[in-house]
Amino acid sequence: MPRGDKSSYTDKQKRKARHIEKGYEERGVSHHEAQRRAWATVNKESGGGNKSGSGRGHEDTHEASAKGGRAHKSGSREQRSAAARKGWETRRRNQAR
Repeated sequence: MPRGDKSSYTDKQKRKARHIEKGYEERGVSHHEAQRRAWATVNKESGGGNKSGSGRGHEDTHEASAKGGRAHKSGSREQRSAAARKGWETRRRNQAR
């Protein structure tokens, strides 16, 4: 099988990759880079093509797509807001010295 051949992927994996790719392109990523990122995400979630039988029976992790676009932020919205308030208070207190 040549490199880049997608015949071992299920229809669901192909649909998922197209959907992810479309999302990247809407955010201004080039077509080639969007396609590369989409297949990398599908591979990370499902462990590659599942059609052959060797990978079947393993659940997808969804870890990669759950992170999508916010990997650099830590914590929930409330935690980030609390951290911002704490930082603001610290800067205000230090400025008064």
